[in-house]
Amino acid sequence: MIPSPMLDALVRRLAELHPGYGQLLREHAATWPGLALSDLPLLTSERLEQCYYSQQPPAAHGRTVYRTSGTSTGVSRAIYYSPKDEMHYAAAKTDSYRRWLQTPPIPDPPLRKALADVGTGHAAATAPDIFRMLGMETETLAYSQPIEAHIALLETYRPELLYTMPSILEGICRAAARPASLGIRKVILVGEIASPAWQAAMTERLGIGATDMLDTYGSIEVGAIAAYDHRLRAYVLDEGLYAETVTSESLDSRYMPLEPGEAVLVLTSLHRSLFPVIRFVTYDVVRNLRTVETDEGPRQIFDCVAKRIGPELKHGEKISLYDIEEIVHRYALGAELRVSVRDNRLAVEIRSTQLAADQLPAIRSGIECKIPAIGKMIAGGMLEPIEVKLLGEREPWGLAEDGIKAKKLYR
Repeated sequence: MIPSPMLDALVRRLAELHPGYGQLLREHAATWPGLALSDLPLLTSERLEQCYYSQQPPAAHGRTVYRTSGTSTGVSRAIYYSPKDEMHYAAAKTDSYRRWLQTPPIPDPPLRKALADVGTGHAAATAPDIFRMLGMETETLAYSQPIEAHIALLETYRPELLYTMPSILEGICRAAARPASLGIRKVILVGEIASPAWQAAMTERLGIGATDMLDTYGSIEVGAIAAYDHRLRAYVLDEGLYAETVTSESLDSRYMPLEPGEAVLVLTSLHRSLFPVIRFVTYDVVRNLRTVETDEGPRQIFDCVAKRIGPELKHGEKISLYDIEEIVHRYALGAELRVSVRDNRLAVEIRSTQLAADQLPAIRSGIECKIPAIGKMIAGGMLEPIEVKLLGEREPWGLAEDGIKAKKLYR
C-alpha cells in the first residue's frame, strides 16, 4: 500500500499539473492530507476523456508526444512524456532486460547485436537507446517495409536479440524458410498478449529455449508495467507501480462477469507525471494478483494477462472500437458488432439487415486503413488481414464470449 504522505504529495502534484484531474477530485469530494487510495476516483476511459484528453496539454520543457487510436470524438489521443518520464521508462526497461540476461543460463558468448522490429510508437522510438545502454549494437526496421525486407535484414545483420511484437514475430516465422537458421538467440516481446502455448510454438520454431523469450507488458499511458519471471512463473510488476484489481461489473454493468481469479488491473505510478496514472484502469484482465517475497523484497506479481475488455484492441498497433464502429456504420448505421483478437488476428462479426456480403471487402479495407500503420503492415505481409464476417439475423455469434460487443458496451 502507498503510504498516505506519499499519496498526498502525488495527488497534489498531479492536480497541479492536470487541472482537469483536480476538478475530478473536487467532484469526487477527495480531500487531503490523509488520503487513502480508495478515496480517489477510478480513472476510466470516460473520465480520462474529460480530465485529460479534452484539456490543454500540461506544460513541460522538452516534452515528447505519442499518438494512439481515436476516442469517441473521432480525434486521436495525445500521450505526453516529460524528460523524467522518459528517464524512468528507459531505466525500468533496461533494469528488467539486464536482470533477465544475467539470469542463468547467461548467454555465452555475450549478445552483441539487437534488432528492434516493433512497428511504431513509444517502444520503437526508445528501443535503440535502451539496447545501446545494455552494450549492444542496435539496428531498427521500419514497420512499412514488406516482410521480405524484414527477413533480408535478419539474414544479413544476424541479430542475436530480436525485440518485436508477437504479430510481427509470427509474420517472420511464417515467411522465413527456416526460422531457426536466422541465428536469433533471445527474443523480447512487447505490445500484445502472447499466450504460453503461442510462446512455446515460437521458441520451438526459432530453435531456442523457453527462458530465451522474455514477455513484457506495458502501455503508452503508463510506460513499462511488468515482465515475466521464469523462476517465479509470473509477471513481476515494475518498481514504482502499485496495482489493484476491480471487477468488470464495477466499471460498467454492461460488462460480462469474469472467471474466478480474474479481475481488471488498475495501476498507480509514483513516477509518471505528464499522464495521471493514479488508479488508472488498464482494461486488461489479469489472473491472481498477489504480493510475494523476492530477492529484491516484496513485489506484486500476477499469472498472466488473460484478455482485454473495453474500447481498445491491439492488431500490430492500437485500434479503438470507436474507429471500427465508425467504418461499419458508414454502411449500416446501428449494426451490431462483436470484435476480438485471437492468435494475433483481429476478427469483426457484424449483424445487420442493411448489409450485403459484397460490401464486406470495403468494410475490411476501411478498418485496415483507419490506422495507417496497420494498413501498411497488412499490405507488407507483416500482419494477417482483418477477418470480417456478416451474420444472419438468427445466426449465433461465433466469437468467444469475451469478445468486445459494441452494442453491449455502448449506447
